[in-house]
Amino acid sequence: MTTHPETLFDWTAARPATSLEYAEGWGMAAGSVSRILRPRSLEELAQCYALARREGVTLGLRGTGNSYGDASLNGRGYVLDTSRMNRILAWDPATGVATCEPGVTIEKLWKSILADGWWPRVVSGTMFPTLGGAAAMNIHGKNNYAVGTIGDAIREFDLATPAGEHLTCSRERNADLFHAAIGGFGMLGAFTRIVLETKKVHSGDLRVRAKATRDLAAMIEYIEAHKADADYLVGWVDCFARGRSLGRGLIHHANYLHQGEDPDPRATLTVEHQELPANILGVFPKDQVWRALRLFNHDLGMRAINFAKYRAGFLEELDEPYLQSHAGFAFLLDYVPNWKWAYGRTPRERGLIQYQSFVPHAAALATFTELLERCHAAGLVPYLGVFKRHRPDPFWLTHAVDGWSFALDFKVEPSTRERLWRLCHELSETVIASGGRFYFAKDLVLRPEDAARAFPADRLAAFRALKARHDPDGTLATDLWRRVFAPAQG
Repeated sequence: MTTHPETLFDWTAARPATSLEYAEGWGMAAGSVSRILRPRSLEELAQCYALARREGVTLGLRGTGNSYGDASLNGRGYVLDTSRMNRILAWDPATGVATCEPGVTIEKLWKSILADGWWPRVVSGTMFPTLGGAAAMNIHGKNNYAVGTIGDAIREFDLATPAGEHLTCSRERNADLFHAAIGGFGMLGAFTRIVLETKKVHSGDLRVRAKATRDLAAMIEYIEAHKADADYLVGWVDCFARGRSLGRGLIHHANYLHQGEDPDPRATLTVEHQELPANILGVFPKDQVWRALRLFNHDLGMRAINFAKYRAGFLEELDEPYLQSHAGFAFLLDYVPNWKWAYGRTPRERGLIQYQSFVPHAAALATFTELLERCHAAGLVPYLGVFKRHRPDPFWLTHAVDGWSFALDFKVEPSTRERLWRLCHELSETVIASGGRFYFAKDLVLRPEDAARAFPADRLAAFRALKARHDPDGTLATDLWRRVFAPAQG
């Protein structure tokens, strides 16, 4: 494998494409107008760093903008969009190892490797993030308890730092930078090459079964009992339920097909088999469904939808396990295009935020029960709840714990925004007291004092030291960095 030497860039006269645009977080609750720089090569990326230093501005890294909050926004400087650096540099169908530029999306990766019988080891709920963004956020999937985060699948990467270095990092080489940049939300440098392992599969389908659960305790009990024999486990929670039904929901339990179980793997291991249908019942265009969902985007409507989904879960449980494509199971967020628009982008409605917390196993039931009860007491009930099992990983600012995560989607309205932020701060106090952590890809509410207590002090100090070494002028900054970490610098 060819690696890049640890040398300074040769600053060139490359001219990356630039434009002045409005960039927003995926949840639409935060955004800003910035000059967007779109390098297509390492040379143009270097020129972006030089431009930032010359003009005295900061750069915030961005891929396809799928972080919910302000992780890829930079309202006080320029945005460095690496999505045009999107070549698959090498693919080995014998080992399943792919070498990619940072702008390669999860979609492009799986579509390029599936016919050879491979699937990405870790994917998010949408196929559109770039691998650079996925590594910077250290994304996890519905199989985190079994295979870890995407960082666990990465063998090595090259990192271009504002100090002019181009460093190859792995578990053996520049190990500190390897473990800090993965999950370091783009504050140490830009990925330029990522080498990652994928998963061998013998079919384009998964075998899926459903299990309706009466409350949160039953959901935890089922997932804990099946984590050794399930390849994927994810729980949906009806957050409107109260009392004895608090935390009721539906679990989807999926397994790979073994070699020989698929009678025609050549047919299922095709992009065509994986494509999500464009219409409902073959008639109604799904890209218009968000308009219908807007009619239900209020407490009464979402209460009804959650109740209907829970009742339908009992019927689904009675059915035999069924086959579903990898894309159909993995990318639920892509099933209804632009469904987030149902939350609105108007003066009266402004998108959504997702509050996702990670709590150790022993404290999970009590902690998440309290979170739901606080939401009900505040009159701000999440419209969607997603529950997953996790395992620890070695990355410095990781969200992963030996425990559970609970992702809560809240509608954002100007009239309730201040109250919603105050509620999230209260929820954070409960999470931190339980030894919990947070996920920067989803965050828009975390405060400096929350991060200081949630993450180990020695890791935070070491991260800051690395940043000072590889970004001595503070060139890399985002709205997230300023909101959560920069204030602590004094």
